[in-house]
Amino acid sequence: MMAAMRTSGLLDRLPPVRGRLTEGASLANVTWFRVGGPAEVLFKPADLEDLRAFIAAKPADIPVTVLGVGSNLLVRDGGIPGVVIRLGRAFADIRIEADRVIAGAAALDLNVALAARDAGLGGLEFLSGIPGTIGGALRMNAGAYGSDVSAVLESATAIDESGHLRRLDRSSMGFTYRHSAIAEDWIFVGAEFVGAPESPATVHERIQEIQRSRVESQPIRARTGGSTFVNPTPQRAWELVDAAGCRGLKVGGAMVSEKHCNFLINTGTATAAEIEALGEEVRRRVREHSGINLQWEIKRIGLAADAPNAIAMKDQA
Repeated sequence: MMAAMRTSGLLDRLPPVRGRLTEGASLANVTWFRVGGPAEVLFKPADLEDLRAFIAAKPADIPVTVLGVGSNLLVRDGGIPGVVIRLGRAFADIRIEADRVIAGAAALDLNVALAARDAGLGGLEFLSGIPGTIGGALRMNAGAYGSDVSAVLESATAIDESGHLRRLDRSSMGFTYRHSAIAEDWIFVGAEFVGAPESPATVHERIQEIQRSRVESQPIRARTGGSTFVNPTPQRAWELVDAAGCRGLKVGGAMVSEKHCNFLINTGTATAAEIEALGEEVRRRVREHSGINLQWEIKRIGLAADAPNAIAMKDQA
């Protein structure tokens, strides 16, 4: 049953913007799983000043959620209350200054790796194996193929809950494995990374190796959200999932990948609830088999479809 439309009048409570505000906007078409409910209001700021002014003037009780390209995200079927912010082209610039790569939070990780390559800077190749944006990479200290954000970050820039711009050096980020300690209501808008001078051809070959490895080992063409569970060092999550007999396990239209069993897949008909239920069943079986409690790496946000204040999608023009 479709959830009842909220009648909170949220748009009427929001400050004027130069960007775009859309009520009941679909989020399923912007997440890699291709599932999930809508945003109560979706905000696409025109530029940094538009975003800062909005955050400064927004009523404090209205929650804000920031979305990148939805690559490591599960939006629940009842949607996301409050304002969902998606940063666009104004936040996707990449430029090189000496051995620094300066990127906006909406820049794709892959594009940052390629820009570093073209500038003859090594050390950022691992970003080519992370399907997301710089903002998300900062938030979760994203890593792959032997490195992570904490190893190459010089500084990050964020907007705090009052709309003020903050510069954070690496030591201020509170990095741990797949986590940063920055307040959830701060919005990353950019970062500065340090590379090491190196032949573009050498950097290119390492990027190619990463791409080959991804194609061979991961279901990258499926509707998936990337690595589902954090590796509980020294074990690997996929090995624990496999040992618990979960490879190919299904709940409705959701399935554990046969190719890499730390990936969950929407086979075409899954709901967000089915994907989350599958993940929880995998966690239960792994805990029963090995005694290890796997932690979600995929971020799960929003309301269940049957929540009293679930959000209905408006017809999109």
